[in-house]
Formats: sequence, structure tokens, C-alpha cells
Amino acid sequence: MEAVLYVSHGSRIAAARHEAARFVEQCRRVIDIPIQELCFVELAEPDIVTGVDRCVAQGATRVIVVPLLLLSAGHAKHDIPAALDIARRRHPSVDILCGAPFGVHEAMIDIMIDRISEQSAPLDGESMILLVGRGSSDPDTKRDMSAIAALLKEKTNVPHVDVCFLAAIRPTLDEGLERAHASAYRRVFVVPYLLFTGVLMKTIERKLQGFSVSDKEWHLCSYLGDHPRLVLLIQQQVLSLSSVKKGA
Repeated sequence: MEAVLYVSHGSRIAAARHEAARFVEQCRRVIDIPIQELCFVELAEPDIVTGVDRCVAQGATRVIVVPLLLLSAGHAKHDIPAALDIARRRHPSVDILCGAPFGVHEAMIDIMIDRISEQSAPLDGESMILLVGRGSSDPDTKRDMSAIAALLKEKTNVPHVDVCFLAAIRPTLDEGLERAHASAYRRVFVVPYLLFTGVLMKTIERKLQGFSVSDKEWHLCSYLGDHPRLVLLIQQQVLSLSSVKKGA
């Protein structure tokens, strides 16, 4: 029997955990697999090994692990594989397959465009986008965010897309906001490249308040959230992994 184990980042903020649970519930509705569980990399329970345990306890002989992560950094490369190694030793007869983060994908660009379009102001030649990433010490993070920014610029025809990060990489959020403030653009669309709410989203909101009194229009867009395109990407990944033969 198959199971799907969704692995979210985790957060100390209850609203973020609830959003992850609501997103998984949407995925459950379109994925025809009897066992579907949610777990977290950190900061929340259950952890990944416990998530596998719960699937096996319900009769799962194959667990399809789906990382609810935007980019392939430390969690995807190290933390999740390490936890799954423990789970495999505990359940040697269970086939455990792991998918990939969303990565640099056109659907992610379309979601950001949808979030920008929710603002009342036009995205035009007097506008720029400040793309705010989580940040990571993994060098692939900066490369991937640069690729995402380039695709966003190409698809929106906006004159300029800048990138900053909330942790571990420069330019920092403060530096990104200062550069946007010093720019010639009249409107700045701040786009958080975050999946759910949490401490980092609140940090962006707080920092942006310091720029509210200026000659610019600042528009804070929503984080990506439980967008239907994300549900479709998850559905496609689960179907692909489900078709993999055991031992392949």
C-alpha cells in the first residue's frame, strides 16, 4: 500500500503550521492514495522519522516523500536524506522514495505574477520588483534565485528585478530595501519568495514599515501560499514517483 509523506519546513508560528496542513488537505483531495501524512523538518511535530512511522503503522509498504520546499538547499540535500536513512533502517522492508523541492520552475513564476496582480497598482515601466528569498549558506540558493529573478523579469517585462535575502547571503533584506529606496522607480513590489507565513514574513512586514513614509509606493505582495499551481506540481510529482518500480 502506498503513502504520501509531505515534509514542510516547520515554524514556531501556529498560523504557518496550519497553512501547511490546509495545503496538504488540498493535495489529498486530488491525489488518490489512501495514506497521506504531514511532517516537519524542524520547529514542529511530528518530525520526518515519526511521519514515516505513522505511514507504516497504517499499512504503508511504500512511502512517497514530498518536500514542501522551494529550493534545493541544506534541508533537501542533508536533513531530509539523513532522516530518511534512519527511517529506512527502522523499516527495511518499506520502499521509501523522495521527490525534489519545487526548484526553478515556470509555475513558480506564474504564482508570483498572480500575487503581484493582487495589488491595486500597475506593474509598469515605473515599477521594480524586489524578490526576497529565505537565504541559505548553500551556493545553489543564490544561483537559483538569480535564475528565478531573470525569468520573472522576462515574463513581466518589468524594467528591473532585484534580489535580497533574509539570512546567510548578501544582499540582505535591509540592503535590498535601501537599494530599492534609492532607485529611480516610483513603485516597488516586494515579493516574498516564501511558501507559508511565519517569522520571516513578519520580519519583512516590520522592515517595510520603516520605508512607508517616502516618495515611493511600496506594495508588499503575499507569499506563495496554497496556490492551485502548487497543488498541481505536487500531484504530478506523486504520480511520477508512484510509477517508479521498486528497486529502480
